[in-house]
Amino acid sequence: MNKIGLTTKKSKTIEEIKVPKKYFFDFLRGHFDGDGSFYSYWDPRWKTSFMFYTAFVSASKLHIFWPQQSVYDLLGIRGHITKAANHACYQLKYAKAESLVLLKKIYYSNKNLRLTRKYLKIIKTLAIMKKNYARVAKR
Repeated sequence: MNKIGLTTKKSKTIEEIKVPKKYFFDFLRGHFDGDGSFYSYWDPRWKTSFMFYTAFVSASKLHIFWPQQSVYDLLGIRGHITKAANHACYQLKYAKAESLVLLKKIYYSNKNLRLTRKYLKIIKTLAIMKKNYARVAKR
């Protein structure tokens, strides 16, 4: 395991994982299922603004930089890194437009293994977004 970048008690020391590029988005889907989140909300500042974010979490600052750089190299989207309020971990977040690009690559096939609960949350959010855009376009 040490050969690919995994060690015991890795939470704060993990860095880059050596994943072949052709499997990177499969790895990232697994990372998202285990240490990621997806959330959405209506932005109270604007009636028609529906926001959503795809996020990855790690206690290791060096590890959270690795997927950010890899996604940028492969897709040209950057995301942004924030430190959690309790300073125990870092979050790599992709907002709406970047999330759409990333999610398309992570869920490139209906045959992929995935955590159903998170996937259904994403599908529900995308349906809300599509319905909202259709309503706004009618104006």
